[in-house]
Amino acid sequence: MSVQSRRWYSPGSLRNKLLLWLVLVHVLAAIGVAWFTYTSYDRLIVTFKDDQMQTLADSYASNENVPVLKPGDRQGIYHRGAFIVQIWSARGELLATSWPSLAVGRQPGAGLHVVRLGPGDNETWRVYSTGAVPDGGRFSVQVIQNGGFVRALVERRALQSAAPIALLLPLSLAVLWLVVWTSSRKLRSVALDVAAKDERSLSALSVSHVPDEIAPLVEAFNSLLVRLRQAFAAQRRFVQDAAHELRTPIAALGLQLDNMRAEVPGERAAEHYAQLKGGVTRAQHLIEQLLRMSHQESHAQREASVPLEVASVLRDSIAQLMVIADRRRIDIGFDGEIDTTVTAPPAELHSIFGNLIDNALRHSPEGGIVDVRLHQVNGEPVVDVVDNGPGIPPEAMERAFDRFYRVPGTTAEGSGLGLAIAQMAAGRNGMRIALENRTDDSGAVCGLLARVHLRAA
Repeated sequence: MSVQSRRWYSPGSLRNKLLLWLVLVHVLAAIGVAWFTYTSYDRLIVTFKDDQMQTLADSYASNENVPVLKPGDRQGIYHRGAFIVQIWSARGELLATSWPSLAVGRQPGAGLHVVRLGPGDNETWRVYSTGAVPDGGRFSVQVIQNGGFVRALVERRALQSAAPIALLLPLSLAVLWLVVWTSSRKLRSVALDVAAKDERSLSALSVSHVPDEIAPLVEAFNSLLVRLRQAFAAQRRFVQDAAHELRTPIAALGLQLDNMRAEVPGERAAEHYAQLKGGVTRAQHLIEQLLRMSHQESHAQREASVPLEVASVLRDSIAQLMVIADRRRIDIGFDGEIDTTVTAPPAELHSIFGNLIDNALRHSPEGGIVDVRLHQVNGEPVVDVVDNGPGIPPEAMERAFDRFYRVPGTTAEGSGLGLAIAQMAAGRNGMRIALENRTDDSGAVCGLLARVHLRAA
């Protein structure tokens, strides 16, 4: 799976784990603050109201005569928290009350009491009583307040205090998500840079915009890239040196074989000579392919790109390979339906088409057919190289462009480098090569189609 195709949420993502835990901590902290605010206001308001009731009760109890009480109303008692005052005689008789309909009796002792007359906070009453009539006193006082009003007042005050926190929580989470997303975006950028690296692109990664915690990892990866560059350079030098050293003696061996051919009589000797000559020819082809591949992989100055007529390059490539086609009696044809031009180094464009045509000639049976077509597919210019060989098994199709890979069981001559070289050259010049087996009416494989998309997406 590529970096960009990953789902927005992944259980194994460090970003998502960090974001989840930070959000959880913020939510728990908000809940804790809300609970602390509520309990603080509950204790503060209840204590304040109880003190008010005690002060009012002591004030009425200090009178020598039974005071005249102002009648209360339901709205004031239930919604504004008005106090209800009851005056009791020493014999337990209700002398006066500001709300006669309240059925709260005289409490047995002094102090605060909670009386429930029914379910719900509105039927809960908080009562402060001065207790029994003191010696020489004429009456005792009870001050009552609705418990539902006190509870509603606590909740309202706590909600007003917690509202800013509730409003800031989404903003805080949004800022938190933005910070985490920005940090993870930098990590994704590094991941994309790493994913873009291959044997042809081993430049160091930039650490200028990398978080400090990730910088040591990037620097360690850059150190690994340096060692890889050195290893690939040593490999290329070895291949180049070996190919150059082998090129001259193999060429000399081929000339010696040609010179001694006339001195080797006999049919059996001629057969052995043909086998030996074929082996030398394959060795020469392999050496040339190795040199071409190492040159493509090296950092030497590339040939300048120039506008090239594709049809002309195809004709030149076919002409250069006519020797192989004639030797194997293969009918090779060219059909240029369109005129198109591409901008590329001439040697690389010849390498792309030459290797594909060479591959088709080598894998077609003797007396077979190879067609080269320049035409359009869905409005896009393409080059098709079609043969009537055995094709490529589906399980081997993915490895067809691997270096030195040869399909198991193939008897065709080759080094296993042609398709790899063509693919590398095509990629450097904005082209793409696709392979597809051809089938006949019965569904049997009847050849291979190699298609070069001249303007690859």
